[in-house]
Amino acid sequence: MSWLARLEIEAATARAEGISDDIYSWHKLLWECYPGEPDAKRDFLTRIDLLEGGFRLWVMAQRKPSRPPWCPVEGFALKKIASEFLSHWYYAFDLRANPTRCMATQGFSGENGKTQRGKRVPLVKHDELRSWIIKKGKVRCKDKITGLDVPGGFKVLEEKPIEISPVVEYHFRKKGQSGYHGGVRFRGILQVTDRDQFIETYHSGIGGAKAFGFGLLLLSPIEPITPTNE
Repeated sequence: MSWLARLEIEAATARAEGISDDIYSWHKLLWECYPGEPDAKRDFLTRIDLLEGGFRLWVMAQRKPSRPPWCPVEGFALKKIASEFLSHWYYAFDLRANPTRCMATQGFSGENGKTQRGKRVPLVKHDELRSWIIKKGKVRCKDKITGLDVPGGFKVLEEKPIEISPVVEYHFRKKGQSGYHGGVRFRGILQVTDRDQFIETYHSGIGGAKAFGFGLLLLSPIEPITPTNE
């Protein structure tokens, strides 16, 4: 079982809290959904959607979040996600992610002669982004201990429309340094291929920069898709 919270606040409220378009500020502020846990390990996913005159925020975790003081009562909605919700085979999905690739580092070795990974750079071309989301269903990440591929447990139905938004730069300041993450919104239809792996993907998120509001899958079950005979 997990929980999904939706928070909607006006832009004026965000400004009063010292928030503008800095996604790291949101990162810190959303910790207030779990008060009294300053040293806890971050184990929840978030998403920030810009609305006309305000923001819609999402928090998803396997422990129950609470309404922070800066969110009005009428702007807070909490839903318990029962295990049955993840028992379907087909879903419409909506994902805001940080698609990147690792640049190859030639002729460079770190300690003990191990080759170091290169800098991660954002993907911007439509065909690269399409390939990235399709691949995530097959390989979500690499196991940090074994180095083996970890399956995503789903496949994106390529015969159905896959909506891919242009890349948007989300800027932040952290410890006096400026930076940004490239955010892309993906929408389409997926089919579950491995239930256990898919549930793990749902809880852990997709792609990088999860602490900055990326990787949370918004899902809506749909009826089974059957081929038609023409």
